[in-house]
Amino acid sequence: MSTILGQNQYGKAENRVVRITRDGPTHHIKDLNVSVALSGDMDEVHYSGSNAHVLPTDTTKNTVYAFAKEHGIESAEQFGIHLARHFVTSQDPVHRARIRVEEYAWERIEAAGEGEHSFVREGRETRLAQITYDGEKWEVVSGLKDLTVLNSTDSEFRGYVKDRYTTLEETRDRILATSVSGRWRFHWTDDAQEMPDWETSYEETRRHMLQAFAETYSLSLQQTMYRMGARIIDHRDEIDEVRFSLPNSHHFLVDLEPFGLSNDNEVYVAADRPYGLIEATVLRDGCEARIPVDLTNL
Repeated sequence: MSTILGQNQYGKAENRVVRITRDGPTHHIKDLNVSVALSGDMDEVHYSGSNAHVLPTDTTKNTVYAFAKEHGIESAEQFGIHLARHFVTSQDPVHRARIRVEEYAWERIEAAGEGEHSFVREGRETRLAQITYDGEKWEVVSGLKDLTVLNSTDSEFRGYVKDRYTTLEETRDRILATSVSGRWRFHWTDDAQEMPDWETSYEETRRHMLQAFAETYSLSLQQTMYRMGARIIDHRDEIDEVRFSLPNSHHFLVDLEPFGLSNDNEVYVAADRPYGLIEATVLRDGCEARIPVDLTNL
């Protein structure tokens, strides 16, 4: 045979599951998009077409919905841990399970009358989690995407390299805006360790991220990004690594002089492309980087 099989996995992607928890007249909602990928002793299904080791992807889909009932959904991370453990421990040919979860936020609508069961979809970021389990070790990477933030001042950009193609003028006062895509890896890797409080960890990590963005007088988006990651590492002991991908959402001053008007940092055009793309990893000292450089693969 002139070829051999390399890395492979299979599963059911993007299982949308909504879990309503009824606490008397007060209801709670969890809205997830769950993707399952399994790998292990799967050579024969590729070489000969034998499905003897294959758990149908339809079964993995059904498991997601059954587990939403049986285990509930405490958090994206905890739900993924339940699923990963099940697939690896219940199926001998499955040696590794990777569960990816997107969570969509809903806000309660306060209304007159009995009960609290009305919600509006929040226009905030999408929460992310990836749980990987090989029967012995865990890797949990949480994160978010599409968290749009903006500072209307306290940002400069000057002192940069200039060559014959440089047209950008230096500025001591600019809008700094970005849509944060970030991931952070926990040092929890086995069941002998105390498991983090996933919900508290997410909210606190998000809070420190936003505070660092707001409180940093920015001389560059790189500096602001590093401060965001460093603040998370400094304040959240359960996190060892943070990876950010930040597009620089440019806002350019509009030239109003042709209309006889001055523009004292008041009117901008928001340019959606092209955009600068700033990316970096921030690590706890002594830890190894494991989050992929390209976050589109996570």
